[in-house]
Amino acid sequence: MKEVRTRFAPSPTGYMHVGNLRTALYAYLIAKSGGGRFLLRIEDTDQQRLVEGAVDVIYATLRDAGLHWDEGPDIGGPVGPYVQSERMGMYKDYAEQLIESGHAYRCFCDKERLEELRVLQKASNQAPMYDAKCANLNADEIRGKLSAGESYVIRQKMPREGTTSFADEVYGMITVENATLDDQVLIKADGMPTYNFANVVDDHTMGISHVVRGSEYLSSAPKYNLLYEAFGWEIPVYVHCPPVMKTSTEKLSKRNGDAYCRDFTDKGYPIGALLNYIALLGWSPGGETEIFTLEELTGAFDIAGISKSPAIFDTQKLDHISGEWIRRMPPEEFLAAAMPWIRRAVSREDVDFAFLAGLLQPRCHALGGIPEQLDFIDALPKYEAELFVNKKMKTTAQTAIEALNAAKPALEAVTDWTAQTIHTALFDLIARLEVKNGWLLWPVRIAVTGKQFTPGGGVEAAYLLGKAETLRRIDAATDKLGRESC
Repeated sequence: MKEVRTRFAPSPTGYMHVGNLRTALYAYLIAKSGGGRFLLRIEDTDQQRLVEGAVDVIYATLRDAGLHWDEGPDIGGPVGPYVQSERMGMYKDYAEQLIESGHAYRCFCDKERLEELRVLQKASNQAPMYDAKCANLNADEIRGKLSAGESYVIRQKMPREGTTSFADEVYGMITVENATLDDQVLIKADGMPTYNFANVVDDHTMGISHVVRGSEYLSSAPKYNLLYEAFGWEIPVYVHCPPVMKTSTEKLSKRNGDAYCRDFTDKGYPIGALLNYIALLGWSPGGETEIFTLEELTGAFDIAGISKSPAIFDTQKLDHISGEWIRRMPPEEFLAAAMPWIRRAVSREDVDFAFLAGLLQPRCHALGGIPEQLDFIDALPKYEAELFVNKKMKTTAQTAIEALNAAKPALEAVTDWTAQTIHTALFDLIARLEVKNGWLLWPVRIAVTGKQFTPGGGVEAAYLLGKAETLRRIDAATDKLGRESC
């Protein structure tokens, strides 16, 4: 049985898009679920669009996601180099083979003629494509132009009649009319290969068995197949994935920060959760399970589960999956992941961070939401006295003063300042006063945090702040209420 070999072949033209990461993931899962090898290849033939540092971003994103490649630019392998610009010598040779076999030709048309042709075709409502003028040059004409030093490109010579068909694992059998296929450029005037040519040569010479890419390349697949057939090479298994959309009519926008992987990790979504969610964009595992580790995805993945329909990127669904991921993290792992975010809001050292992490973990869907929950710890934020008024809790400014005046001595009496002893002191007080929990606890929460929503309630906040700071804030709140109720 032929070894399963897949590749992820990004162009280093910017940050990793979520669609790129999904392609890498599916290629990885197909390789690993089949006991094969996953390759990384950098396709940098479009030198003008290269972005400095983009290769490092590709490496970092894949490594963070756990998509470790078996062969690639940094670790080598038997079919390298794994960077296209380092493979330049072979492409021209392969193109020359196609010229000799009659499947390609030199095109000497200059930019002016090509532009004139496009204008005429547009005016005639014709699809823009090369008219194959140079395909009919005889040997003497070609020699003359070469002797004169005329610049040329090498174009693929498409059949003019009949059809070309190819099978795709997702979209099934697809057939196109050969008359609609443009004589695409294989080698540019500067000797550089085009993407459409280089990726075919590289996939063959690297032994790629399954080609995983976006459905936008479906229209190019017939041209690729004709190249494989012209060389007499075995055609790989095609897996074209549906697009990832923001809505049914709107693409994900890089400008709006909803397209790049880094946009999400910068917001504190764990990369494992993002990978889990991306796997489900256009793929159904069957059954009810939706939370997967990478290892579990490898065991569950089946190409047959990939849908033809565009996948809608639903941030609420991502939040749900990310929240589940965070809740399943071991406490010490969550604390380590959360600390950089906690430190954005908390500079104090005398805080029980393990206790704080225990409050945050059940309430997070992304770590980026942590700082705004903790802005009361270092300093009490400004707040209005109206916050003490709560219809549900049946509290008013006057009842809040009464509650705080009662809570202060009860808390002063606590000698061993823990969440449990604070809880006991306040609930014993509630029992003695024969009042509802909220009558006392709501004013305490507002007094010590200045916020309606915090991780945990007033008891937990008081413990985190410490006894002296809690009592100081209760005094300040009582004074505030007294002044504003006069």
